[in-house]
Amino acid sequence: MKNRWTNSPYTYALGMLAMMIPVQAFSSFYSYYYIDKLGLGVGLATLARTIYLIWDALNDPILGYLSDGTRTRWGRRKPWIVAAIPLFVLAFIMVFSVPEGMEGTRLFTWFLIALIIYESVAAILWVNYGALFPELFRGDRLRAKASAIQQGYQIVALLIGTALTPILFAAFGFSNMALLYAAAFAILMSLCMMTVRENEEARKEAPLKFMEAFKETFKNKAFWIFNLANSFAQTVNGLLSSAIPFYAKYALHIPEEQVSILLASIFVSIIPLVAVWYVVIRKLGGVKGWRCALAVYAVSVVPLWFAQGLGGGIAAGIVVGFGMSGFLVTPAVLNGQIVDRDYEKTGRRREGIYNAVGGFITRSSGLLSAVAFWSVGLLFGYVSGHEPGPNAEAAFRYLISVVPFALLVIAFLISLLLKFRNTDGLPTE
Repeated sequence: MKNRWTNSPYTYALGMLAMMIPVQAFSSFYSYYYIDKLGLGVGLATLARTIYLIWDALNDPILGYLSDGTRTRWGRRKPWIVAAIPLFVLAFIMVFSVPEGMEGTRLFTWFLIALIIYESVAAILWVNYGALFPELFRGDRLRAKASAIQQGYQIVALLIGTALTPILFAAFGFSNMALLYAAAFAILMSLCMMTVRENEEARKEAPLKFMEAFKETFKNKAFWIFNLANSFAQTVNGLLSSAIPFYAKYALHIPEEQVSILLASIFVSIIPLVAVWYVVIRKLGGVKGWRCALAVYAVSVVPLWFAQGLGGGIAAGIVVGFGMSGFLVTPAVLNGQIVDRDYEKTGRRREGIYNAVGGFITRSSGLLSAVAFWSVGLLFGYVSGHEPGPNAEAAFRYLISVVPFALLVIAFLISLLLKFRNTDGLPTE
C-alpha cells in the first residue's frame, strides 16, 4: 500500500546520506591515513588505484547490464542494494583497520585488497541507487526538486564525513570511526529501501541483448560529453577532499584539531546555496545550469592559493562552497534527460547501464586525482609524512588550487559541446 513516504524525494535521499558519510570519510582521509600516518609511499598508493581502475573498467558496465536485466517481484535495483549493505559494512571497516606494525609490501597488499573489495561493493550500490533516480522522478522540475533535496542530504553527509571524522579518529581511532560510520550507513540505507517502490512496467520490458545494449550506450554522443566533462570536475571534488588535511598542515600551518573547522567552512556554506542553484536550474535549464556551475566552480578555487592561516582558509573555503554546490546539484537533472532520450529511442529504461558506464568514466577521476597527487609530490619532493620534502607548502597549494582550476576549465570547455532540448520542450541554448 502506497503512502506519502513511498518514493518520496526525502526518503529516497536517505540513501545518499547513508552512502556519502563513509564514502566522504574514505575519499578525504584514506590518503592521509595510509600515506601520512602509516607511511605508504605516494607511488604505491597511485599504483593501487591504477590496478583497481583496470578492474573497475571490467566490472562496472557488467554490473549495469545485470541490473537492467534483473527481474524480481521486489524490483530490478532493490535486491542488489539490500544484498550489498552488509558487504559494504565489512569492506569499509577493513579499509581503516590495518593491523598494527604493517608496512612496506604488506601494507600495500592490504590497501590494494581492501580497496578492490570496498570499491567493488560501492559500485554495486552506486549503480543501482543512481539508476532509481530517473525512474522514480520524471520531468525536469521534479528532478530539480529531488536533486536539490538529495544534494542537501549529501552536503550534510559531506560535513559529517569531513568535519566530524578528524574528531572521531583523534578520540577513538580510525577503526572505531569506521565502525560507527558503517553502522549509520546500514541503518539509513535500510530505511531508504523500505520506502522505494520500483515501476512494475519497467520490469516487463524485455532487456536488450548484451552487445546491443553496449552499442546503444557507447554511440550516445551527449552521454560521452556529459560524463567526460564531469570526470574532470569530479577529480576536483576528490582533490579538495583528500588534499585539505595536507593543505591545512603544510600550507596553512594549522594544527590537526582545527582541520574540522576548515572543512566545515566549505560544507556548511554549501547547505543554503543548494536552494540558489535549484532556482538557477529552473531559470536556465539543465545544460546551461550545469555549464554555469562548472564556470563558477573554476573561479571559486582561486582564493585557496592566497589563503593564510585558519581565518584565510575559512574565507577561501566558503567561496569554494559556492562553486561546489552548483556542481553537486546540476548533473542529476541532465543525466535524467539523457536517459529519457535513450528510452524514447530504444523503448527500454536502461538507467543501470548508463549509471554504470557513466560511473566508471567519472570514477576514473580517482585515478586522475591520484596521478595529480603523485605528480605534484614528485615535482616538489613530497613522498610521505615520513619524507615531506623541502617544499611541501608549495606542493599542496598547487594541488588544491592551480590543478583544480585547470581541470575545471577543461570541464567547462568540454561542456560547450553539449546541446539538446529539455524534456519540457524548451531549448537549452
